[in-house]
Amino acid sequence: MSLPRIAITVGDPAGIGPEIAAAAAAASEVRAVCEPVLYGPSKAVSFVPGVLTAEAGRASYDAVVRAVEDARAGTVAAMATAPINKEAWALAGLPWPGHTDLLAHLTGASPVAMMFVSDALRVVLATVHVALADVPRLVTRELIESTIALTARELPRFGFAAPRLALAGLNPHAGEHGVIGREDDAVLAPAVRACRERGIDVVGPLPADTVFVRAVRGAFDAVIACYHDQGLIPVKLVAFGQAVNVTIGLPIIRTSVDHGTAFDIAGQGRADAGSMIEAVKLAARLVGQRPDEHD
Repeated sequence: MSLPRIAITVGDPAGIGPEIAAAAAAASEVRAVCEPVLYGPSKAVSFVPGVLTAEAGRASYDAVVRAVEDARAGTVAAMATAPINKEAWALAGLPWPGHTDLLAHLTGASPVAMMFVSDALRVVLATVHVALADVPRLVTRELIESTIALTARELPRFGFAAPRLALAGLNPHAGEHGVIGREDDAVLAPAVRACRERGIDVVGPLPADTVFVRAVRGAFDAVIACYHDQGLIPVKLVAFGQAVNVTIGLPIIRTSVDHGTAFDIAGQGRADAGSMIEAVKLAARLVGQRPDEHD
């Protein structure tokens, strides 16, 4: 049986993306499970490693768009993305703060969420690239309910037939019953109750300073975090370089690395391709388990 073709976008061409994408495409463990196809700018165009430019931002965007088009057309079975630079996208006049928002726009998918997958811990982000000051306003009951439901729907694809979920509290100590903020009692707790009434195995909000420890020890299959750093700090602490970023809720399969463009070491041959390799391997494993096959 032929192996699935997996698109690998090289990310910002001034960062480490091109080298880790090439290393992943050449890795024997990758070629054992898929046929990798690189997507990036023409080799006739050169970019200076470590130099932020609008041109590099546009080139990385164009590669993602082409890969999405091919994934939707069935030319490739899935896509794995090397890191883009958000500032370069802004310089290029692109309105999306990152891959997740762009992919939702290109595919018309909603809701979508960013999930980080590792052997030790799985985390889903309710909000992603937004200012911390905006998080309390954005964390609505509707958002939390949809994120919990999406997580419960998608986790069986990753080997958890009956997922056990936990919601991290927004405030310290999950608000201490309103003493340290009201959002946990007024917004998060009702969302959890509503999801439980729908048959979803979810608890919370639980204090964020302990819920991730409990998850790593096996109490939960995934944790829903309210904001970016709340969820990514524990994932990167326990599995940096091995975790894979997956966009759940899309009609296509998309995985990515757990790190950024690393301009400081770009072009020096020092970049670790481990997360890129894991991202491509996971994309290949997910082929045939499309999100739209679930109820």
